[in-house]
Amino acid sequence: AAMALSGDLWTELPAEHRIFCSVLLFSWAVYLWEAFLAHRQRRVYRTTTHVPQELGQIMDSETFEKSRLYQLDKSTFSFWSGLYSEVEGTMILLCGGIPFLWKLSGQISGRAGFGPEYEIVQSLVFLLLATLFSALTGLPWSLYNTFVIEEKHGFNQQTLGFFFKDAIKKFVVTQCILLPVTSLLLYIIKIGGDYFFIYAWLFTLVVSLVLVTIYADYIAPLFDKFIPLPEGELKQQIETMAKSIDFPLTKVYVVEGSKRSSHSNAYFYGFFKNKRIVLFDTLLEDYSALNKEPAEGEDGENEETKSKTKNKKQGCKNEEVLAVLGHELGHWKLGHTVKNIIISQMNSFLCFFLFAVLIGQKELFAAFGFYDTQPTLIGLMIIFQFIFSPYNEVLSFCLTVLSRRFEFQADAFAKELGKAKDLYSALIKLNKDNLGFPVSDWIFSMWHYSHPPLLERLQALKDAKQE
Repeated sequence: AAMALSGDLWTELPAEHRIFCSVLLFSWAVYLWEAFLAHRQRRVYRTTTHVPQELGQIMDSETFEKSRLYQLDKSTFSFWSGLYSEVEGTMILLCGGIPFLWKLSGQISGRAGFGPEYEIVQSLVFLLLATLFSALTGLPWSLYNTFVIEEKHGFNQQTLGFFFKDAIKKFVVTQCILLPVTSLLLYIIKIGGDYFFIYAWLFTLVVSLVLVTIYADYIAPLFDKFIPLPEGELKQQIETMAKSIDFPLTKVYVVEGSKRSSHSNAYFYGFFKNKRIVLFDTLLEDYSALNKEPAEGEDGENEETKSKTKNKKQGCKNEEVLAVLGHELGHWKLGHTVKNIIISQMNSFLCFFLFAVLIGQKELFAAFGFYDTQPTLIGLMIIFQFIFSPYNEVLSFCLTVLSRRFEFQADAFAKELGKAKDLYSALIKLNKDNLGFPVSDWIFSMWHYSHPPLLERLQALKDAKQE
């Protein structure tokens, strides 16, 4: 009877109130699910204090304990920052923060001589204010993460001055891309007629392809120094391996990732016959600044970043770097990159189509405090961020499962290149350098890990390694 009564009360609520409550309830349901998973994983960090028998040949007890404490600190930080983010988002919705910010942006654009008819101008002011608010509220968390957690565990290489310069630069560059792209997207939606969703999708497709093309050449160098990999044995071996699988390599760069962090990475980019490989200096044992003593009297860059010379060797040997690249090139050869782009664009088209179906529903706007106006930017935010959130959660999980499958396939490709032994040792070294904890709660791992757990990857490589 009580359930029937509550059901009747729910159906009697106006549609906009039901929409608002559903969005809020789903948001908290997702948060509680994530908190539950994180709790399970923290329990693993707390209780697994000794190296499991199957890891005895892979990790020493000192590294195991360091990684356990690092991941425990990260998980605790994630709990509090996640709770703050959820409470902040809830308060913004309950207190009418979105319509308030829209009204404020209208007042600002009005003072600049742009009336209500200039909706795109008001939208850009709104976007600028919203991203500024997000950056300012996120700043204390970012500072704590960098200068307390990463610093405590030996990963941070930044000074406070470098951090703030970097943050300001990132904000400015983001606005220089975000505002023009958004204004053009809103204009296309306004003039696109009944099939605007097709033109909007095509526009976002072009923008994403352009950004992928120019990122490493024009955007990334604004933050990090890229230098061509010097002539030598490693470069020759990379070029030979690329040629053997018909990878159209044009350039190999080393990026000074050690200026900001001692975490390591490698990636490739470019379309068609113009592929480039980027290696973080922290990945390369022979090039990592963290393995070298600073030159006597050296300054300049060292004033911007901290010289924290480590006693241990960081990074991988040349053969191991080649094995890691064999894995990365496997993603290209097996079509994973193209498949991810196709999935992304199919999803984007579907979302724009559904947006076109839903944008006329005034109840969606009323649910978030917009009773008299239906601004296009607000519609995009409501539908993509809130209404699609259940779909986005399901999609994210499916992509995580697919990613793990791709990782196993890329490992198998590197194995076929004869790199199993070197990839085996490289994975262990990278796990050690990045203080990865190799023991996971199975549900947490299934939901979150885009890469398979270390032990599973090593087991898949083991047979070939021993041959």
